[in-house]
Amino acid sequence: MKQGIHPQNYRFVVFKDMSNGYTFLTRSTAGSKETIKWEDGNEYPLIKLEISNTSHPFFTGQKVLVDTAGRIDKFKKKYAKK
Repeated sequence: MKQGIHPQNYRFVVFKDMSNGYTFLTRSTAGSKETIKWEDGNEYPLIKLEISNTSHPFFTGQKVLVDTAGRIDKFKKKYAKK
């Protein structure tokens, strides 16, 4: 592995799946202006996710399509035959 190319400023960050509300605390270098109070009483930066392993159809076994911000409609509109 090359030396000196990996970030050194890891800190604890809370990730929140916006589709089902699942949150988890881990270390990351991702930046955020939002914070959230965690179960231990400390505040941590908050990163909002559209989908995680708790809501992704591959991991849940459910064939549910999550459409955020109308992406499917935009795709169909863009590539519809005229």
